[in-house]
Amino acid sequence: MSNEDPDAPVTPTPARRSARQGVGGSPMGSTISIVLAVVAVIIGFLILQNITDDGPSGGDSAPVDSVVDSPPDSVVETSSTTTTVPPLVTEGATVLVANASGVPGSAGRMTTELATLGFTMGEATNSTQSGLAASIVQYDPTIAAAQAVAESVARSMGGLTVEAVPTPAPVEGGSLNGAGVVVLLGTDEADKTIAQLSAPTASVTPAPDPSAGTSDTTPVDTTGDTTG
Repeated sequence: MSNEDPDAPVTPTPARRSARQGVGGSPMGSTISIVLAVVAVIIGFLILQNITDDGPSGGDSAPVDSVVDSPPDSVVETSSTTTTVPPLVTEGATVLVANASGVPGSAGRMTTELATLGFTMGEATNSTQSGLAASIVQYDPTIAAAQAVAESVARSMGGLTVEAVPTPAPVEGGSLNGAGVVVLLGTDEADKTIAQLSAPTASVTPAPDPSAGTSDTTPVDTTGDTTG
């Protein structure tokens, strides 16, 4: 039997309080460590994101240290007009020189000049025309290469007029005797060499007028004399 007094008041048993554990293994220390770790991760993520945003983007960034190579000592080409001179056509037609200038022997001397350029020359003759000022080159249209040869002769002599030969031809006898081209040698080209005829014409600058800049007013006679 118990010796306890049943009439004695019952004293309640105090509740057991859980001891608060300190840092280093206590529950509160573990919670703080976790919070600090989470905060550190968030701060690290924000710093990394900030660095990434400030850096160059893949699509918009230009290559670092990009160098545009340019050729050294580059030369700037200026536009210029180039004239292509076609070669002379010297074969395919015989050339006949007819004297229309009245200068004796000039047709024979021009025949020699044209022969030095490679043209096939016939014997010099006289033209039925006389006193022709500017030479004319005529060709026979029935000969295929005659026109091309005639144009080459005209160019060699400084740029003469080229036309088809009339019928009869304006030479003694009225026939070219198989020749395809005839040069009617005029006074402007008589006794001149090919070099003289093909040389560019120098421009002539007129001499200055000594009266330029002076007054054109006629002096007024103030003597009062009259003719009468």
